[in-house]
Amino acid sequence: MDKEIKPCTTCPWREQLYRIIFESDSGAAKLFDLLLIVAISASVGVVMLDSIRLVREEWLLQLNALEWLFTLIFTLEYLARLLAVDRPLQYARSFFGIIDLLAILPTYFTAFIPATAYMVVIRLLRILRIFRILKLGAYIGEADIIIRSLQASRKKIEVFLCAVLTLVVIFGSLMYVIEGEDHGFTSIPRSVYWAIVTLTTVGYGDISPQTGLGQMLASIIMVCGFGIIAVPTGIVSAEMVRTASREESFIICANCHDRFHAPHASYCKSCGHKLE
Repeated sequence: MDKEIKPCTTCPWREQLYRIIFESDSGAAKLFDLLLIVAISASVGVVMLDSIRLVREEWLLQLNALEWLFTLIFTLEYLARLLAVDRPLQYARSFFGIIDLLAILPTYFTAFIPATAYMVVIRLLRILRIFRILKLGAYIGEADIIIRSLQASRKKIEVFLCAVLTLVVIFGSLMYVIEGEDHGFTSIPRSVYWAIVTLTTVGYGDISPQTGLGQMLASIIMVCGFGIIAVPTGIVSAEMVRTASREESFIICANCHDRFHAPHASYCKSCGHKLE
């Protein structure tokens, strides 16, 4: 949750609503999180079932009823979040605020768009409902650690991706020269595509080298792929360990909910409230 989004302190019931929805240190808050996770998972399951033609033809009315039920639940939840925060517009423009809105808009849109003329649009809107699964990120405490670890590793990963991009261009160009158009490597971009799927150990098999030299180069690329996959994993994992170790010493302010304080701090650096 964005630390700049704060509860409404002018109204007691809105502040209590904030603690239930956005925090997880009470029984009511944990129950709310659990029920919402179940609702999100079930709604995504309904969307998936709706995409199966045989299931849709047999259970169309039931699936539509469940879809509207989940839409109503998420609409009430979205309105409750806007009521609970101090600045509703700020939350509406935040990442999770946009995701919450995307979770409910498609169903309302499909109700007003004529099915006979806009079938493609309706299909797209149905697919957009899958964004509800992103709402689960708000209920995973470790998500903040992952995000900060990725941010801290950004420059290293950028350098790594540039190196990989250089390698696939070189390997793809070499394979184009070695194999040529007769063996499916009709252009350098297509050869680079082959190098990418080979380096990432995906290997679709739609293009494959036929000459001995080409197969030797392909073997080198495949072996390199194992090491290349391990590099970003190691970078992010090491940063996650550092971030998690720092997270353990963070203290949350009971007044403004800022949690980024020094391990031995006595007062909040944002509002001056005494830390517990």
